[in-house]
Amino acid sequence: LAKKMAKNLGISFKDISIVDTYEKALDSFSAVFNINQFGLVNENLQARLRGLFLMAYSNKENSLLLTTGNKSEYATGYTTMYGDMCGGLAPIADITKGQVYDLANYYNSQMELIPQDIIDRAPTAELRPDQKDQDTLPPYSELDKAVINLVEKQKPARSEAEKWLLKSLFRSEFKRWQAPPILKISSHSFGRGRRYPVASRNGS
Repeated sequence: LAKKMAKNLGISFKDISIVDTYEKALDSFSAVFNINQFGLVNENLQARLRGLFLMAYSNKENSLLLTTGNKSEYATGYTTMYGDMCGGLAPIADITKGQVYDLANYYNSQMELIPQDIIDRAPTAELRPDQKDQDTLPPYSELDKAVINLVEKQKPARSEAEKWLLKSLFRSEFKRWQAPPILKISSHSFGRGRRYPVASRNGS
């Protein structure tokens, strides 16, 4: 699907496996800490290796890596520090998961730029077999409403999803302090706002 989308967009596509690096890193870690069961260590190690390779590519090409988290994921802490949070700019971190889908459908309104299977399939971090976001999070239809009510409208938590989100917001605040700058489009975004240009080539 990624290869198909790259072709649709007319951009280059590179495929670099993290398998060998992951297995070597896991062997080194397990030799000291004895990891016998697949869990969060394994999942986040994969995410951080993806980030490592992407940042290496950014260095090689002198380019800016964009991080992919949306507002619903940032609010819940459903992001990996030094993994999918790697990057110099977070362009969609002020829109909810539902708005991401709305934007994708808008881009596809005249021709299929984003393969429809990407939009239709259940959201997944792809860190273990058959993993789905909804294994960990409330349904996005409920979560997005909670994000808007608590984060944007700053209302008290009333529904079960809002009460769950409120706890998650407090637990994950440390992650958002270390996140890339966010493009603000809503009435209340995460981050401290943009005071100076994020990137500049001439130093002026």
